[in-house]
Amino acid sequence: MKIVVLGGDGFCGWPTALRLSRDGHSVTIVDNLSHRRIDQELGVQSLTPITAIEERLAAWQRVSGRTIAFQNIDIARDYDGLAAMLAEQAPDAVVHFAEQRAAPYSMRNAATKRYTIDNNINATHNLLVALVDLGFDTHLVHLGTMGVYGYDGDGLEIPEGYLDVTVSNQAGQSLPRSILYPTQPGSVYHLSKSLDQLLFQFYARNDRLRITDLHQGIVWGTQTEETRLDDALVNRFDYDGDYGTVLNRFLVQAVNGYPLTVHGSGGQTRAFINIQDTVRCVSLALNNPPPPGDRVRITNQLAETQSVRAVAAMVAGITGVPIANVDNPRKEGESNTLRASNQTFRGLGLDLILLKDALLNETLEIVERYKDRFNPEVVPARSLWTRDNRPGLVPGLGEGITK
Repeated sequence: MKIVVLGGDGFCGWPTALRLSRDGHSVTIVDNLSHRRIDQELGVQSLTPITAIEERLAAWQRVSGRTIAFQNIDIARDYDGLAAMLAEQAPDAVVHFAEQRAAPYSMRNAATKRYTIDNNINATHNLLVALVDLGFDTHLVHLGTMGVYGYDGDGLEIPEGYLDVTVSNQAGQSLPRSILYPTQPGSVYHLSKSLDQLLFQFYARNDRLRITDLHQGIVWGTQTEETRLDDALVNRFDYDGDYGTVLNRFLVQAVNGYPLTVHGSGGQTRAFINIQDTVRCVSLALNNPPPPGDRVRITNQLAETQSVRAVAAMVAGITGVPIANVDNPRKEGESNTLRASNQTFRGLGLDLILLKDALLNETLEIVERYKDRFNPEVVPARSLWTRDNRPGLVPGLGEGITK
């Protein structure tokens, strides 16, 4: 297949592009390199050293013998550039990672809230309009998030995107309907993904676009088979308060001898998936497209659910580092349940990697190798979810993280 990977320089996009290239597909990465600029804005860097995109692509050609093309296009602002690229490529599939992906960053201030909505919604809508205008029968695979469902579960299993309901008309007849599962976004980032769903629903119904929306959990791990082939191919490892995931924060703290900072009680339950499974899931989705005219295919992309407290205990058990509870900057309950179906990918034969597997040790090895790049000053969360919280560093988040 000829595949365009939008956002292919990012944490999920880069290893996905490499895997698709290794599998024999013709791959073009389109990226405006915004995450590199945001790193500079925030004064942070990936724990792993990330080379220039040109060096990354040259290294891939050297070790694989395959070429990945690259175009620097801001698809949220340069519609003409996006449309021209698509017209030239005429791709069989587009993988859409080109969105601002961090919930804390989206809640940082007025500018980042506006940027997240402007960038994410414009990028998605520009892509949909271009595909319709060009008349392509291109399969669009979008990386969404489990966060659109919210975290107020009461033990019910969240289905894959749709909820079957029965409504009654004025004559008393019961009518079956299948609706999008009600969204409860917990941040502006999650809100943008919820709005994406409505755009997809409209264009799939109105213009018969073939769309797969992958609702993904928190990604852990760093390396894939392809990124291990050369140091220049190494994947991102973000651990700062805006872009770092909870597990990454725990791992860098543990290796550097800092207590593991659990926000609030740690009873918040989240979905998790390994980066290698993310790559495999995208590949499976590409190989199993919905037919034209079908509704959006929504697939939950997760391996397991765990509470933050349980994840901290797991890392503490491996490393011997203590746990420190600190104030929670988010507007959320102290605890929640979370059950979600992942039958689609399991039905396709995917054997998912769990946190307890030995691959956690490999991630610790990456953290150990680059621990000299660790900066404890960027770990605390600085994004406040409500205006009721005082400006600046959340009280308590700076406590308990010094040696």
